[in-house]
Amino acid sequence: MDDADTDIAAAVGRTWTDDRPWEFLTDLTAIGSRMAASPGEERASELVADAFDEAGLRDVHREPFETNEWRRGSADLDLLAPVERSFETIALPYCPPGDVRGELVDVGYGTPEEVDDADVEGKIAVASTTTPEGGRFVHRMEKFGYAAEAGAVGFVFVNHVPGQLPPTGSLTFDREATIPAVGVSKETGAWLTEYADRGDSEARLRVDAETVTGESRNVLARVGPDSDREVFALAHYDAHDIAEGALDNGCGVATLVTAARILAETEDDLDIGVRFAAVGCEETGLAGAERLAATTETNDVKCVLNLDGAGRFRDLVALTHTSEATEEVVRRVGEAANQPVRVKSEPHPFSDQWPFVRAGVPALQLHSDSGERGRGWGHTHADTRDKVDDRNVREHGILAAFALREMADRATEMPTLDAYEVEEAFREADYETGMRAAGLWPTAWE
Repeated sequence: MDDADTDIAAAVGRTWTDDRPWEFLTDLTAIGSRMAASPGEERASELVADAFDEAGLRDVHREPFETNEWRRGSADLDLLAPVERSFETIALPYCPPGDVRGELVDVGYGTPEEVDDADVEGKIAVASTTTPEGGRFVHRMEKFGYAAEAGAVGFVFVNHVPGQLPPTGSLTFDREATIPAVGVSKETGAWLTEYADRGDSEARLRVDAETVTGESRNVLARVGPDSDREVFALAHYDAHDIAEGALDNGCGVATLVTAARILAETEDDLDIGVRFAAVGCEETGLAGAERLAATTETNDVKCVLNLDGAGRFRDLVALTHTSEATEEVVRRVGEAANQPVRVKSEPHPFSDQWPFVRAGVPALQLHSDSGERGRGWGHTHADTRDKVDDRNVREHGILAAFALREMADRATEMPTLDAYEVEEAFREADYETGMRAAGLWPTAWE
């Protein structure tokens, strides 16, 4: 075993029994709300900066940027007919203030076909958080955007996970939405769809909220030699205000810090530099990642590793976003570490790799799979620290470090993504209709 192998083996061994990932996650979740551009998000950025510094990274600093800040007020959902009753509900970020009435209409999973069949004009659309078996994932923004475009006056997002857990989630990317929208629990949704099926329902949806100019920040640091090109490692540290954000994305940013520590301990082995970025405002429209991409010469970024969803559950999932090169890296890492990694090549625009993929930068997103459909506890009050097994964080941090070392090897080629092939991949995955409705379809693809 040469010196490099000895160094990485020692760093991995220390990580395997390290308490610091759990301590970091504890401090992060103890903050409470880390909503985009909030005081809690700012405190979290300080915590991440301290963790980067303690891990041994260089040039640790925070870069502020102006963004939209959505502030939650009250939300009410009242059934007026055929009976009068009220339901627990929460407004979804970037929901505008409003007071609307209309017939309830069940649009099932909220796919474009279901919305078209239901005739939602002038009505309040009720859609599930999950998607049909065997079909692609249909994002909340797509469901909402298509229903609003079809004339709905309000939108209700129904959790498919039991436990009286109304879900949250942004309606748009960094801008105020057009119609009021709220989340309700699976149990409430069962009542709403039953009333909708009767055909004589009327409901009133009232939301008090505002969108103002705010400030967020990205936390940046680097490790390895100075080089013309760098590998970027990302994770978002913000979370929704209704929970601790332990799974989404406390685990991911804890995994990022864990990988950073391993690379800092073995940086003499790196051929090119690795830049670490904990980005803000992911949950409200990837504003931090968009800012990072806009202030970076993307031609100098060899590739991007995004840790959104890593560390949550046991089984690692790698999303390669059409890049054969990042797929090969993760397969080599899985084989070398004797760890199973499920690979998915199709792209999606709903996490921090998107601004870079859109610019042609090869990307790899490390996620993890609970074996169940949907987010599970994520985006609900139940996203709390007790759901976390920090063994997953430590293990995925090790695997992320291995992947970054492979990516930073000069012998590992990372060809720029072909813009036409990326566009075709989105079309083939049936994203175009939904992305257009959500305002996400790039103008260059028109």
